[in-house]
Amino acid sequence: MSQLGKKLREIRERKKLLLRQVAAYLECDTAMISKVEHGERFLGKEQIEKLAKYYEVEADTLLTLWYADKVLSIVGDDPLGKKGVKKALNELTD
Repeated sequence: MSQLGKKLREIRERKKLLLRQVAAYLECDTAMISKVEHGERFLGKEQIEKLAKYYEVEADTLLTLWYADKVLSIVGDDPLGKKGVKKALNELTD
């Protein structure tokens, strides 16, 4: 499960919302929301921002997890990918 998916499910369950309610709000099907929560699909940035508003949480919180999951989906367990991410982080913090 992705970090974002885990967080989205946690928020949805805490707010006692059904998958179909979230899907209706985002104008997509229930299966897609389930796949997002299980880390099998990604929502677009605009959908994450819309969902943050619906869930009444800071968009930055969800977007940070969204970016992290996207990077991890590209890098996976590849040692060179991990080295590349470390190099990028060094450049971002310099």
